[in-house]
Amino acid sequence: MWASKKSLLRANHDGEPEPRSIQIAGTDPLMMAEAAQHNVKQGAHIIDINMGCPAKKVCNVMAGSALLQNEKLVAEILNAVVNAVDVPVTLKIRTGWDKNNRNGVAIARIAEQSGIQALAVHGRTRADAYRGDAEYDTIAAIKAAISIPVIANGDISSPEKAKQILDYTQADAVMIGRAAQGNPWIFKQIHHYLTYGERLASPAVAEIREILVEHLNTLYTFYGDYTGVRMARKHIAWYSKGLRDGNLFRQQMNTLEHPQQQLDFTEQFFAQIEQQDTIAA
Repeated sequence: MWASKKSLLRANHDGEPEPRSIQIAGTDPLMMAEAAQHNVKQGAHIIDINMGCPAKKVCNVMAGSALLQNEKLVAEILNAVVNAVDVPVTLKIRTGWDKNNRNGVAIARIAEQSGIQALAVHGRTRADAYRGDAEYDTIAAIKAAISIPVIANGDISSPEKAKQILDYTQADAVMIGRAAQGNPWIFKQIHHYLTYGERLASPAVAEIREILVEHLNTLYTFYGDYTGVRMARKHIAWYSKGLRDGNLFRQQMNTLEHPQQQLDFTEQFFAQIEQQDTIAA
């Protein structure tokens, strides 16, 4: 089987925090089972099956959320993977293929019968992609229909929204996607709100800088200088969103070609913000 350098790097789980949940995707039950076994041998503690991705390159080969059209194949894949490994197997799905074919409840029942240990549900169909608003009625119906843990996903962008969706769907947990881009502290904020019923203060500029610099260095190490710099640009844009002079910072950052240039410019930008805040105080 052909594998890219990037995929081989991602298959190496050395030094990753535990428990390690590794996501796999595909359409062939045997190959999916083999992929699960390989990742367990590499240190995976949980295997997660992706049947929720709406990307065309994935759905064009009938993987990801395209599988929701074929309930028989879904069952074959889930049974093959669950029986191939001795670690928990989880599943991520959408509510269905399109608005006329919301078969999320049927898929959820198949998942439970196959031995899936937890089910994450994005509140959109494959046809919706990421357009429009997520709907949570299907997630609530899925939660009512099965006994395994259900995780609600889709448009959960604040602590208040997390509580609202948990209350409405009775889901066991929420999953955060796009709202965590450049905002990794959202998890701590949600946990604090659910525990104490109050909003946790936003992070200080110094904390944002520290986390961003650590993130950038990790990107350079993992992807190398050339790709790492280009991957870093979108993350820098997310972290700097809403900060003073952030738009100009992002424009200038996109012209830089080397890791140290990005790091130096990042330090300079945040130092300037901290200095202005100190003067204002």
